Amino acid sequence: MSFSSQVKNELARQIENSRHCRIAEIAALINMCGEILIHEEQKISIKFQTENAAVARKYFTLLKKTFNINTEVLIRKNTQLKKNQTYFLFVTNTEQSLKLLKATGLITEQEGRLVRRRGIYPLIIQSTCCKRAYIRGSFLGAGSLSDPEKAYHLEFVNQDYVHSQELKKLINLFQMDSKIVERKKHYIVYLKEGSQIVDLLNIMGAHLALMDLENVRIIKEMRNNVNRIVNCETANLNKTVSAAVKHLEDIEYIEQHMGLGSLPQSLEEVARLRVQYAEASLKELGAMLNPPVGKSGVNHRLRKISIIADRLREEKGGSL
Repeated sequence: MSFSSQVKNELARQIENSRHCRIAEIAALINMCGEILIHEEQKISIKFQTENAAVARKYFTLLKKTFNINTEVLIRKNTQLKKNQTYFLFVTNTEQSLKLLKATGLITEQEGRLVRRRGIYPLIIQSTCCKRAYIRGSFLGAGSLSDPEKAYHLEFVNQDYVHSQELKKLINLFQMDSKIVERKKHYIVYLKEGSQIVDLLNIMGAHLALMDLENVRIIKEMRNNVNRIVNCETANLNKTVSAAVKHLEDIEYIEQHMGLGSLPQSLEEVARLRVQYAEASLKELGAMLNPPVGKSGVNHRLRKISIIADRLREEKGGSL
């Protein structure tokens, strides 16, 4: 089961006690994956479609508990693609359909005719709990969440631009930064920031999924921190090794062309210790000197040795 399906299954098990929250969630479900059919003589029916059995059960339960409507259910199997079953739920009674649609604000009257209302009916999302319920219904209807092990991406897919814009504004009321992109004649409201996705799961009430996502985020953050530390230490080690190799080359060149004994005593002492203890750090070399010298002092002496070696190379025409 995908992580997205886990989230939907968790959300589908929640049935709000407050009728106004249930109405907001029903409106979102129909707006995202429902269809309002207005027939001749102003007869109306509602068609709802989903591939998730838990979402189909929740929609059925919401209509029964909120409006005492029994929906007709049709299950269609896709034998060619061997995918999950598709669930179709219908409300065919015009009186019941009108009752539901007027309560959810999904239908309005214009010039004596009933027409579908675009966007979100403001009266059904006046309270914070109803705003949460609407976002939850939108996710159940046409939302998806990527596997957090691979990427942080949560999105809502909708065909209506006006509704997508209003859904984005609704989500952003909770200090989010959701955006919209058009993809294959659909409008995608999405979040890509891990912390914001965690917050949205909390808003929708998916607390188990939230904890799973947080655990993944913690592990990934620790892994990234370890990698950064290892990379930093590796870079420092490479730098130290390269410097030590350069020191040994310079000391060997001086030994071959003028002898270490010709160096000032302080430089000769450091040069001989560097050759004898090639893997020692500058701090360790400094502690071996008599009297002991700090890391910066050892580095200063080795730099002088390098200058002398470079000067010798110039005098010898760059030959080793």
